[in-house]
Amino acid sequence: MSSPDLIETLDGGVLRLTIDRPERRNAMSTAVVEGLTRAITEAGQGGAVRAIVITGNGEQAFCSGADLQSGQSFQFDYSRPQLGFANLLRAAHASHVPLIARVNGACMAGGMGLLAMCDMAVAAPHAQFGLPEVRVGVFPAQVLAVLQSLIPPRVLNQMCLTGRPIGAEQALALGLINAIDASDAALDALLADLLAVSGVAQRRGLYTLKTARSMPFEQAMAFTESQIALFAQTEDAREGQAAFREKRKPVWTGR
Repeated sequence: MSSPDLIETLDGGVLRLTIDRPERRNAMSTAVVEGLTRAITEAGQGGAVRAIVITGNGEQAFCSGADLQSGQSFQFDYSRPQLGFANLLRAAHASHVPLIARVNGACMAGGMGLLAMCDMAVAAPHAQFGLPEVRVGVFPAQVLAVLQSLIPPRVLNQMCLTGRPIGAEQALALGLINAIDASDAALDALLADLLAVSGVAQRRGLYTLKTARSMPFEQAMAFTESQIALFAQTEDAREGQAAFREKRKPVWTGR
């Protein structure tokens, strides 16, 4: 269901979502936000999609955030308690399909939200990461919900309050990205690793990771105790252990 602003392709269990607005540095239009939200939500409704890759068209920008040229970027319907971009972040948080950001260029403002909502990220060497909202009189408010757990507070404060960006090397050192290599070969290798393991373990694993992350220690222990018991009841868990004992490659069913 590709739209004029978002290209969607599904191949071999990998859903690729490409923001197709290179003339606007892949700034997010309403169609982009709604398309990403729908695609991520629908991908989690079955077992066919094993991974989602989000990127931008071209080599200049991954996503530059809201489309300031439109003049509509910070105009909201205040009668609605939930906003479009926030709903996209909610959809990503609720997703149990691994999300990968392929940062092919500038990653700014709301683009940092797209990056942070993903489970893993790779970046091109020339990629820049920034929160320049203060330079146009606003602030990266919604982005903080997904970004503040990834960047040390002092660094995040500086990025938010000065609008000054960081490069790929610093992003890697901070743990904001997994690798400085957004080539096809590097991405294919990462996807091969994801597709080689149990899909059900990944889905239940992401649910466990995201749920336990915000819990205090004793609550997290009680929750994960119940989860490991459920992991063990799946067909993939039985198959994986049998394959280990029999020294063969497992045949995953995703159940």
